[in-house]
Amino acid sequence: MPELTSILETALYVDDMDRATSFYETVMQLPSLMKSDRLCAYDVNGASVLLLFIRGGTLQPVDTGRGIIPPHDGNGPLHMAFACTHDALPRWEDHLNAHAVDIEGRTDWKRGGKSLYFRDPDDNLLELAASPGLWPGF
Repeated sequence: MPELTSILETALYVDDMDRATSFYETVMQLPSLMKSDRLCAYDVNGASVLLLFIRGGTLQPVDTGRGIIPPHDGNGPLHMAFACTHDALPRWEDHLNAHAVDIEGRTDWKRGGKSLYFRDPDDNLLELAASPGLWPGF
């Protein structure tokens, strides 16, 4: 069987790109890789890419000139997790509080990991997961 090495991209769908990019650039402090009216891409520590798409804006195939990207979309409050260190988690909590971001939940995992849960402006559930200690090997 061929080997997988990681998840390269994660996509979230947003209703207001300006509002979403403001949140991910200001609160999450992610550097932009590209921006357009229907898609914004952010670098997550050189390890993965967060894609923001306008909800309903990717329902038709896209011809890139080098191939076709099939249609996709997402509805409802989606979930994704950002990894951080245990030392960084309290600083993230202070940072979120300073930006008036409500923390909806906290979890202490049986393997020793800890998570904070909060929402982006489009109601997507975001998690800051301090590892190791969430999953075997993570």
